[in-house]
Amino acid sequence: MLLIPAIDLKDGHCVRLQQGDMKLATTFSEEPAVMARSWVDKGARRVHLVDLNGAFAGQPKNEAAIRKILKDIGSEVDVQLGGGIRDLDTIERYLDAGLRYVIIGTAAVRNPGFLQDACTAFGGHIIVGLDAKDGKVATDGWSKLTRHDVVDLGKKFEDFGVESIIYTDIGRDGMLTGINIEATVRLAQALTIPVIASGGLSKLADIEALCAVEDEGIEGVICGRAIYSGDLDFEAAQARADELNG
Repeated sequence: MLLIPAIDLKDGHCVRLQQGDMKLATTFSEEPAVMARSWVDKGARRVHLVDLNGAFAGQPKNEAAIRKILKDIGSEVDVQLGGGIRDLDTIERYLDAGLRYVIIGTAAVRNPGFLQDACTAFGGHIIVGLDAKDGKVATDGWSKLTRHDVVDLGKKFEDFGVESIIYTDIGRDGMLTGINIEATVRLAQALTIPVIASGGLSKLADIEALCAVEDEGIEGVICGRAIYSGDLDFEAAQARADELNG
């Protein structure tokens, strides 16, 4: 079970949001590369980056900060990035800079042909981010709820050749209310590719509950507000996950 610390970038700083609301941003560090290094030093084997400004603008906005992070830790651990990635040139540029995985969210839902092209051109490097509430997929920084069923879209994107899917329960993200285990397992059981859980992680018990269902196809979990607030000790949690699942 991979515990994947999240670094959400807003105006070049590391922040956390509540339920995707840019107005409810808490700044945790003005030096994201230093923050990334600290998580690697604590045992992170993958790091999750989000260009928040990019997600809302539809194009990269924190590239300088992202490149600095990649230069520092990209050769040591896998780094994945989402937010505002809408064309193949951007994907290629980031992969060339040392990124391991590109996360496509809104663009995958709105323009499946782009996702298919990305999987063809950059096989093994494309992850889809599916953000959902009550089983329906949301887009545009969670501001728009679609009629798409998350399981149906997951199956479709699996057929395209995506590497894995990050499933975020947007009703829980940043709220420390616990992972939606049931919905995450339901998606994982419907797919053969791995699912990464996201949204609401709050305590060690959440990690233990995820480890109990890891065999259903859950590869890891995004760790956000809880590891910044101190509600969850990242190093101890990863050690516990390794102890439970090897």
